[in-house]
Amino acid sequence: MTSRATKIDRLAATSARPPAAGEGQQGGSSGAPDEGISLAVSAWRRLRRNPIFLIGATIIGLFVLLALLAPFIAPHDPGLRLLEDQVSNARNEIPPPQPGHPLGGDQYGRDLFSRMLLGSQQTLMVAVLATVIGLGGGTVLGTLAGAFGGWVDTVVMRIVDVLLSIPSLLLAVSIGALFVQQTQFSVIIAVAIVQIPIFARLLRGTMLSVRESDHVLAAKALGVKRGAIVFRHIVPNSLGPVIVQSTLVLAIAILDAAALSFLGLGAADDSTPEWGQMLGNAQDYFDSQPHLAFWPAACIIVVALGFTLVGESMREALDPRQRR
Repeated sequence: MTSRATKIDRLAATSARPPAAGEGQQGGSSGAPDEGISLAVSAWRRLRRNPIFLIGATIIGLFVLLALLAPFIAPHDPGLRLLEDQVSNARNEIPPPQPGHPLGGDQYGRDLFSRMLLGSQQTLMVAVLATVIGLGGGTVLGTLAGAFGGWVDTVVMRIVDVLLSIPSLLLAVSIGALFVQQTQFSVIIAVAIVQIPIFARLLRGTMLSVRESDHVLAAKALGVKRGAIVFRHIVPNSLGPVIVQSTLVLAIAILDAAALSFLGLGAADDSTPEWGQMLGNAQDYFDSQPHLAFWPAACIIVVALGFTLVGESMREALDPRQRR
């Protein structure tokens, strides 16, 4: 079993295990225990007092807001070469910052600020769609393995183990290279397939832990049908860790999608900007115009950090063994 699979199984076991006596009784500012409060309410109280979560949530909020408003607040069309007359390939010069163009232009004379804004929209779309598809596929496989067990569980988990044994970026590059025509869709599918085994193994491990809980054993003793037990009791109570993990996976999706675009496996047409693609196009100008690479790289790092901070904070708040 790979180290990634071992970590996922450990996360599933600890997330599904109920807190021991007194473990979840961490009081608020007055020291009162959280008795009679649901796990979600208790987790939210912890999160809103956690500065790490607040920083990450602020970063994500700004990113999403800019991505949604990008078509309306971008001052120029990102594909128009408005400053082409200021580009000099002989002298390796590009348009500097100037009125109406706060970040100047790129190597083709296109407004860099507008391209950064529209790039945030493409980055958000790719990351969210890839995560949703990966979550859906992982949920189906994890439910099959956790509900049926036996040979179904064995077959599904051996496939998952094989996928988890391959480094995620290498697997994404291999899948992306299989497409005849490189588009944003190929990037989304490649990143989504990489995420499916993560969600599948986490959901399956959580379901195995929940299956031994008292309310599930009681339902079995009362003669409730297997399908009703799985879909009414086991699956709903197993989705919490998976949803929390999806926040962390969003950060990985942003990095993987940017890496694929950087390597030339994204959309060939750069009139619709994407941060990874912009970073790749800036390679030839890194020595003379490093800001062309700095802005997209900084945005990728900051946004991925925001999702990571939120995901780690949520996992800590929902796991009684990690509460401080």
